[in-house]
Amino acid sequence: MSEQTQEYINGMRPGPLTREIPECMRDKYTVVQSIIDVIVFVIVGVGYVIQAIYRTIVGYPKRDLKGGVAVVTGGGGGLGSLIALRLARLGCTIVLWDINKQGLEDTVKLVKGVGGKCYGYVVDLASREDIYRVAKNVEEQVGKVNLLINNAGVVSGHYLLETPDHLIQRTFDVNILAHFWTVKAFLPTMISQNDGHIVTIASMAGHVGVAKLVDYCSSKAAACGFDEALRVELETKGVKGVKTSLICPYFIRSTGMFEEVNSRFVPQLNSNEVADRVVLAIRTSEPFALIPGFFRVLLPFKWIVPWPCISELIRGLVPDAVPVAPNARIETPSSAPKIDMKTDSRPMSLLPPARHDRQV
Repeated sequence: MSEQTQEYINGMRPGPLTREIPECMRDKYTVVQSIIDVIVFVIVGVGYVIQAIYRTIVGYPKRDLKGGVAVVTGGGGGLGSLIALRLARLGCTIVLWDINKQGLEDTVKLVKGVGGKCYGYVVDLASREDIYRVAKNVEEQVGKVNLLINNAGVVSGHYLLETPDHLIQRTFDVNILAHFWTVKAFLPTMISQNDGHIVTIASMAGHVGVAKLVDYCSSKAAACGFDEALRVELETKGVKGVKTSLICPYFIRSTGMFEEVNSRFVPQLNSNEVADRVVLAIRTSEPFALIPGFFRVLLPFKWIVPWPCISELIRGLVPDAVPVAPNARIETPSSAPKIDMKTDSRPMSLLPPARHDRQV
């Protein structure tokens, strides 16, 4: 496409017909153009809707992942380890990133135990330099990465004014800034090979605010925006072989993050079922997945009904996202009121307690 044509499409240059129309008629011609554009958009949009309905009924084709190289951040435990096991069974070479060395070693053994190829790298995802260094080592030692799953996450779980600054910084470093550095490290190779998939494990907290999770919700909202903007950017550049998927689950059991969450009406999710859903989204190149699926219907009401209704619903649904454990009290100066706080963020990669839904 020529530069002049591109400028015309973007509205920066008048088209050849526009230049030939008298000045007094150009506004009317522009209105006609706009009407035609809207009609074309509606026709194309209806076509996409029909295609989506058809695919929902008959199902989406599942691509073969055998032979791919998958990087899973936060792969030393929790959801990351479950995703890694499933991808290994599908023939992927697994590369696990985590700051938890013991968790990495355990998960590597699990993946190799099911017959998969697996490598573990200790990475500080709060460090851009560490991410770039290890990404280079992975491409040299394992091979070209064509599947990146940004799964690692941390939560501080305090009211905003009780959250230490370093925990807020850490939440954003791990939950969103790390996505920028991992994608910048691996995306050029994906584009050159015209083969790749970037998965962003966000959260329903990226769409709905919850008390005690101000920093967490903010970072996950940023992750949602990151995925959408990246997808549009790839489509704008004409990159058809690299896909992205946004995963937004409700609170998940057995990830080490929200074990004590007080949730009403909607039960916590089974981590195995979430892992299955993530792999399905990867194999079908699904742009985004809300878990459970009925949130897709409920979410638009956030912008329709009055705010007091939304606030009552959120506070009723999640009375306390991070209840304070009895032994989590910290000492404060005698002049200040004592507050119950957790001493640090809990990474998603912490090994979860033994539960029935940890079986894989």
